[in-house]
Amino acid sequence: MSRSIYLGEWRVDVTIRDGVPALVPAGALARAMARAVEAAGAPRPASVGLILTDDAELASLNEAHLGRSGPTDVLSFPLLAPGAFPPHDGGPRHGSAAPAAFPLPPGRRLHLGDVVISVERAIEQASAGRGGQTGDVRWEPGDELRLLATHGALHLCGWDHAEPAEEAAMRALEADLLGRR
Repeated sequence: MSRSIYLGEWRVDVTIRDGVPALVPAGALARAMARAVEAAGAPRPASVGLILTDDAELASLNEAHLGRSGPTDVLSFPLLAPGAFPPHDGGPRHGSAAPAAFPLPPGRRLHLGDVVISVERAIEQASAGRGGQTGDVRWEPGDELRLLATHGALHLCGWDHAEPAEEAAMRALEADLLGRR
C-alpha cells in the first residue's frame, strides 16, 4: 500500500510492504516526520519517503549500503548535503552557513530523501525493553515506530549521533518532538 499525505508544505509518501503490520496509522507517522523536518529547518515545500518493511529488507539494505550484516531498525537515505540545512548541535557543521537548496520550478517540492524502517525490529526492540534509541526503554511498538520515523527524518536533515555532543542534541530534539520531556 502506498499513499501520499500532505501536511502543509510537507508531503510524506508512505509505503507499507505486503504483510507488514500497521501498528500506527500512516497519518501519525507522517505527522511525526513532518514535525522533525520542520524542526530541522528543512527547505520547503518538500517531500520525504517512508517505507515500512521487515528485517529481511533492512538486512539487505544494511549490507548493500553500509557493509554491515544483519538487520537494523532504521536507515535514512538523504538526497541533500548536510549543509543544505541550518547549522545545529546535532551535526558536524557547527557555525557553517547553509547553502541554498537546489532551485526548483515554482510549485515543485524538493525531495529530502527516504527513510526505511523495519516494523519487525521496532516490535522486537519495544517488547524486549531495548527501545527508545538508548536501548533501555520498554514501551508500545507503536511508540518505537514513531521514534524511528522521527529519528530517520532528522538523519535526512543532517542530524547525527556519531559524537557525544551530537547524540545528546539529537536525543533531546527527539524527546521534544515526541513529547517525552
